[in-house]
Amino acid sequence: MNCFAKFLRVLAQGLCWACLCGVAVSAAPAPLERIVVSPDRSHFALAGSGASFRPWGFNYDHDPAGRLLEDYWQDEWPVVERDFAAMKALGANVARIHLQVGRFMKSARKPDGRSLKQLARLLKLAERTGLYLDVTGLGCYNRADTPAWYNNLDEARRWDAQSRFWEAVAGTCADSPAIFCYDLMNEPVVSDGVKDKDWTPGEFGGKCFVQRLTLNLAGRTDKQAAQAWVGQLAAAIRKHDQAGLMTVGAIPWALTWPGAKPLFYSPEVSRNLDFVSLHFYPEKGEVDKALAALAVYNIGKPVVIEEMFPLKCSVEELNQFIDGSRHVATGWIGFYWGKSMEQYRQDTKDPNGALTLQWLEYFVKKAPAIRGD
Repeated sequence: MNCFAKFLRVLAQGLCWACLCGVAVSAAPAPLERIVVSPDRSHFALAGSGASFRPWGFNYDHDPAGRLLEDYWQDEWPVVERDFAAMKALGANVARIHLQVGRFMKSARKPDGRSLKQLARLLKLAERTGLYLDVTGLGCYNRADTPAWYNNLDEARRWDAQSRFWEAVAGTCADSPAIFCYDLMNEPVVSDGVKDKDWTPGEFGGKCFVQRLTLNLAGRTDKQAAQAWVGQLAAAIRKHDQAGLMTVGAIPWALTWPGAKPLFYSPEVSRNLDFVSLHFYPEKGEVDKALAALAVYNIGKPVVIEEMFPLKCSVEELNQFIDGSRHVATGWIGFYWGKSMEQYRQDTKDPNGALTLQWLEYFVKKAPAIRGD
């Protein structure tokens, strides 16, 4: 049967386009309930039923070519729809998206309405698919795409622009039950005495994942600076969304310097944060070291491993880390880059394909045990 005939048959039978493409689909998910922190502050729960909720999902940060979401979500929307269906089919209940300053702010004071409209579209897709969104903001991942006007702002005006970003995003997201959380920034750091005005130090894989909040502490402690920044951005979000959970995706410095105390998850700074988000990539043979570092962040709030991948260890060791962390963590988020397991099996030229395939196979098998199915 030719493609056109198959298409007519699908229309006549009321089947979906995913069925035509050979993608396994399940029944439409039940309407989403808002996610809240449990009364004992140990885990997450569904606001209506009170049922426990364990985040198990993916960072949906770029496609196979390395393009960020905003590079293709306007012109290639069917790709986004396909990927959300694929993540759900793999067993995910959360997708972490990363929004760039340069795509959501036209200037220090003016949001980009076109991007906000597309974000609203993504929220509706998440609701239909049954995926909650970890909305991570203020990205400057591609150095060349970060606006000069943003890099040239002093600290006060930069924080003001960041507040306006979150006001606009929260205003778009506030009414959607698909919001799992607002992650204020990916891997912020507090610096002092920086002379070159570089707000995005270092690169990994061509992307700038770390971002400075300050260049000069000006007599403040690091906790005072971080507390002021979190408080200002939290207030911006609360202008529109009184219920959305807030967090900060942090580097667990206790893994680098054993005994290091949390900054963003210190009592002073974490006052406006609802849960702990940490990024762990355990080293080969050092799972116990990673678990010891994780214990430092057990501060009486839910803990989510917001980034993880067998980048420096085997899948088996990553599983040991996940199982070993379950007395502290209540959620785990890996990565999905828009390729199916079958595509990885067939693409023998992808240098990382075999590892990513192992990761996805593991993710599918592990999903029922994590989610409590």
